Amino acid sequence: MIKDYLKVGISNLFHRKLRSWLTMVGIFIGIAAVVALISLGQGMKEAIGNVFLNIGSDKLVVRAKSGLQFSGPPGSSSASNLTAHDIDVIKRVKGVEEVGARLIKPAKLEFSKEVRFYFAASMPDDEEGRRLITEVNRYEIESGRLLKKGDRFKIFIGSNVANKGVFKKKNIELGNTIKINSAEFEVVGILKKSGNPQQDRVVIVPEDTLREFLRIDEKKVDVIAVKVQKGVDVNKVAEEIEKAMRRDRDLEIGKEDFELSTPQQILATLDNILTIAQIVLVGIAAISLLVGGIGIANTMYTAVVERTKEIGIMKSVGAQNKDIMLIFLIESGLLGLTGGAIGIAIGIGLSKLVEFLAFKFLGTSLIKAFFPWYLIIGALLFSFLVGAISGLLPARQAASLKPVDALRYE
Repeated sequence: MIKDYLKVGISNLFHRKLRSWLTMVGIFIGIAAVVALISLGQGMKEAIGNVFLNIGSDKLVVRAKSGLQFSGPPGSSSASNLTAHDIDVIKRVKGVEEVGARLIKPAKLEFSKEVRFYFAASMPDDEEGRRLITEVNRYEIESGRLLKKGDRFKIFIGSNVANKGVFKKKNIELGNTIKINSAEFEVVGILKKSGNPQQDRVVIVPEDTLREFLRIDEKKVDVIAVKVQKGVDVNKVAEEIEKAMRRDRDLEIGKEDFELSTPQQILATLDNILTIAQIVLVGIAAISLLVGGIGIANTMYTAVVERTKEIGIMKSVGAQNKDIMLIFLIESGLLGLTGGAIGIAIGIGLSKLVEFLAFKFLGTSLIKAFFPWYLIIGALLFSFLVGAISGLLPARQAASLKPVDALRYE
């Protein structure tokens, strides 16, 4: 019986092709927007999660709160209050395996007569610090080498810096010279493209050299990276470091002038932000679904009027109210389902296009499209329900018609 109803519903949709297509516009626009937004949001969550997974769950970062009010990277503020003494305090905490500190400072960069105001980050001069900073940031060389002990006025740069991401006129190659605050630095390494915008745009300078030409106190640091011993709880070590630094600085709880962050904390914060953004955007896209639902209701009301005699004939040969109602519900549901299927295809295409354009023009692989099975199935079911619910009142109207009145209708 249901099979027969489906045949009738499909036949009626094809009988009114133009009207069916126009009715489905609102549905597939809404579904396309929802699928594209959710897939990109989920893709970003997956990509960001993989970045932090690669960093490792055994790392944490300490930075000064004073640097948070500035728009630059962590530690770009000259008001940083972290020092070499804090490194010693952290090293004494049980569970800490390695500690590495670095500077991140605003600077004037010049290459091929182009001037840019940018950031220069330091590479520690000690072996432990270099190893930890390299591991945390996952620096991988495409050509040349990383900095080594004893390097002076040498730098390595991210792939976007080398390939017209900062300087637009000319690519930077190994052996080229970049001026940083009028001091000349030779490029000895170019990193592999990672897809992480921050990593692909780095300019890394030996720490002693950066301190020398920017005249930075040798005790000042901007960011301290900490590696926790294997098998030790990172959150527990973070609590102990916070206690030790608070005790050393004679600070009360809640009045710290520094902050600690673990990959899990940062990931949870980003996940919450992305989820809220998704909810807002999907809510906006749902307006199209509402419009589509109204369109389906309008079409089905028109169908009831057009097919009044047909309804009278079906009732006169034994069709019951529930049969008539089911036929119209299936037909309106099919309108929603078909619109949803088209919308899913459009949404997949749109999100893949955004992914491609982001990688092509922005050089980032963090914007990815992700299509979990529940998104596709959920979108199809939702579009079918929107169609069926929108057709509920017209279906009830059709079912309530009396056979005699329906047959008399002109």
